[in-house]
Amino acid sequence: MQEISLNILDIVQNSIKAGADLVGIGIVTRNGLMTVTISDNGCGMDEEQVRNVTDPFFTTRTTRRVGLGVPFFKMSAEMTGGSFSIRSEKGVGTTVTAVFDTTHIDCMPLGDINETIFLLVTQNSCDFLYTRETDSASFTLDTRQFREILGGIPLSSPEVAAFVKEFIAENSPD
Repeated sequence: MQEISLNILDIVQNSIKAGADLVGIGIVTRNGLMTVTISDNGCGMDEEQVRNVTDPFFTTRTTRRVGLGVPFFKMSAEMTGGSFSIRSEKGVGTTVTAVFDTTHIDCMPLGDINETIFLLVTQNSCDFLYTRETDSASFTLDTRQFREILGGIPLSSPEVAAFVKEFIAENSPD
């Protein structure tokens, strides 16, 4: 994948497939390091699955025999001199953390994270807690608050989706 935001999209789709109804996405950029954390309350994984999840030839899918999203995410972080970790507990959820050295020549760009978050929020029924922090600013989007205010109006409805897109664009630090 050419952008970190696309890796985030892939990992979040795994969370949704794992039955998560709340996914946290955190991006903290400080002092030349970008830490990306994705957590969910999905079905979680047992110890064997956690050990094997970074093997591209290990997958729990029945539709294909390889799973490249997590291994590529890990490789992308480690190629910059960063790190990768995954914690999971069956029945509780999973947390994936990747640290990138943004000054390294092999560090991919973050990409259009605002569009990625917009698509995730408006095209899925689960809730998202998105936080973005830099040295100078921070931003939080919690879809549970939106849903409470909207009283059942879907986030995908055109007027709401337009508001969400604008809200993210105006408030997310660059």
